[in-house]
Amino acid sequence: MTETESARQPEIALSDEDRRGLYRTILSRRDVRGQFLSDPVPDEVLARVLVAAHYAPSVGFMQPWSFILVRSPEVRARVKAAFEAANAEAAALFPDDQAASYRALKLEGILDAPLNLCITCDRDRAGPVVLGRTHMPEMDLYSTVCAVENLWLAARAEGLGVGWVSIIEPARLQDILGLPDRVVPVAYLCLGKVSHFLAKPELASKGWRQRLALSDLVAMDRWGGDAPDPELARALDDAQAWAEAGG
Repeated sequence: MTETESARQPEIALSDEDRRGLYRTILSRRDVRGQFLSDPVPDEVLARVLVAAHYAPSVGFMQPWSFILVRSPEVRARVKAAFEAANAEAAALFPDDQAASYRALKLEGILDAPLNLCITCDRDRAGPVVLGRTHMPEMDLYSTVCAVENLWLAARAEGLGVGWVSIIEPARLQDILGLPDRVVPVAYLCLGKVSHFLAKPELASKGWRQRLALSDLVAMDRWGGDAPDPELARALDDAQAWAEAGG
């Protein structure tokens, strides 16, 4: 076997069973807020979920992420207070009728989940000049979001729920977690075993927003360009119907 051949993965396509499992994981992933159980996450499961995040793609192989595991009740209480302050501000931004619906939503599980996790981005980790980031400096942040998605899908495959707490001032998180100025808190997550996963995204089932039609979001060659040809449009609609049915 040549060196080039030995550097190749043995297979190009996944098996039918693996492919079905991947799509099932993607389609059944949910943003969890109110279904957390108090059971601790086993270390070996947590390690697998974190390694999935660490193996996310990153531009220039910069790997800008770090993972802060938050178990301290005192730290979580401070994060909860920061959320409540931001949530009150957010509610005031909506019209009165929508604000009432907003306040009725449970939007975090900070104290309910057995583990909180902050995924950060160190904007200086790979040095001042990074391959692939020279003209799009925000690629380190986008790369970190890939790690968030990897973790979320791995957690779902392990039967763990994840909830992203985004209604919080980043500066408050930086202070609470002792982050240096160069480190951005990209995602504050609640993680743990759950009683169940909802059949549909909670915001959809409660009428906040519905999923858009994929075929309306695909254009040819440019923004606002021609719609997909009828065959592709039909395939997109069929694929979305398959997804809505659970895959």
